[in-house]
Amino acid sequence: MMSIEVLTGVLLVCILVSFALGAQVGLALGGIAMAVGYITWGDALFNVIPTTLEGTYFSFILLAIPLYIYMGQLLTRSGIGDAMFSASQMVIGKVRGSLAISVIIVCSMIGAMVGIIGAGIMTSGSIALRPMLERGYDKRLALGVIMAGGGLGILIPPSIPMIMFASSTQNSVGRMFIGALVPAAITIVLLIAYVVISCKLNPKKAPLDEVPDVPLTTKQKLLTARDGGLSLLLIVAVLGSIIMGIATPTESGAIGVVGAIILAIFFKRFKPKMVQSAGLRAAVLVSVAMWIIFGATVFSNFHLLMGVQNMVAGFTQDLGLPPMMVIILFQVIMLLLGFIIDEFIIVLMCAPIFTPIAVSLGFDPIWFGILMILNIEIAVQTPPYGFALFYLKGIAPPGITMLDIYRSVTPFVLIKLLVLIIVMFNPELVTWLPNKMMG
Repeated sequence: MMSIEVLTGVLLVCILVSFALGAQVGLALGGIAMAVGYITWGDALFNVIPTTLEGTYFSFILLAIPLYIYMGQLLTRSGIGDAMFSASQMVIGKVRGSLAISVIIVCSMIGAMVGIIGAGIMTSGSIALRPMLERGYDKRLALGVIMAGGGLGILIPPSIPMIMFASSTQNSVGRMFIGALVPAAITIVLLIAYVVISCKLNPKKAPLDEVPDVPLTTKQKLLTARDGGLSLLLIVAVLGSIIMGIATPTESGAIGVVGAIILAIFFKRFKPKMVQSAGLRAAVLVSVAMWIIFGATVFSNFHLLMGVQNMVAGFTQDLGLPPMMVIILFQVIMLLLGFIIDEFIIVLMCAPIFTPIAVSLGFDPIWFGILMILNIEIAVQTPPYGFALFYLKGIAPPGITMLDIYRSVTPFVLIKLLVLIIVMFNPELVTWLPNKMMG
């Protein structure tokens, strides 16, 4: 029988080879675990499959994922993006780089509604990139704020990776959502501060967005504020229903779907074809997500049963590292993983292994979960191989090169890295609000 060290090496090599060959992620992870497990254990391995299926697809928490994805698809087709941009532009007013500031705020909210990084960036980019380039914004600033804002979607509740973390580690989704609010607010403030300061130092980066030739009438302003307010109200309703204990995360997802349909009717975008296209796209995304969850969970369960937790715990003890250095080591491992795999898999592979060790060292699991989300958000946007970079390239105009995208994201990634360090050394930024609101 293979030692856990050799087994881990074999699994890692097989994963890298399968990804290099372009294998489908969920099938590759599940297939590798099954093949290596069969060689190691024989027929006994097949007992893992039914328990994994039951634990994965019959989890009440994971029922929220299809609802949030469907809500996001409805919202992107309902006119909510246009309403939020108009309202934020009206509030910000005549400031150099005001559209870039609006993009950070609105794209982070749209990303939050969609709940996953790739869809958040592509949705945000399709709404905001062209208007910024047409108004004469520096292309690096335009690309960077879309990546920064769209990527924030997994840090601002409701976040699908947070639901996955809570499900795989048996922690509270509500506490995760509330714990993320302060780090998300700090990130947004720092991103906006960067845009304002960089545009002030280099006015060529962004034009001074002129007020319209014909000023808005009081009635138009009220209508714009109403539409933007209704859009914001839906986010408040979804998150507020969880925080106040009115609804579970799954039930709040259903509230979000109903609210999205009502908004689509209100904005006069509701058509049977829109509902159908949103449903089909959501079905594709859910199917992909559930295959990845199943494959990654089979892989993770097999690895856990073989004793990888004891191996990692023993390794960290042998190194003689202080507890915080162990946490930093975990962050580095997840950062490297983010270069080759997406946020779902990192959560499902690392959360069950690293979280119990972090808790045994005396750290709060919710704090560690938020660190993981912050880390993943940075990892998947870091050049050269962060997969979110290629989502942005997919929606960029023909003249935009990968080098432009690499340069555009660098300052924003550094800001998010600063937030990760701040939160890592100040756990109360995560734990204070959930403790205050939920005890």
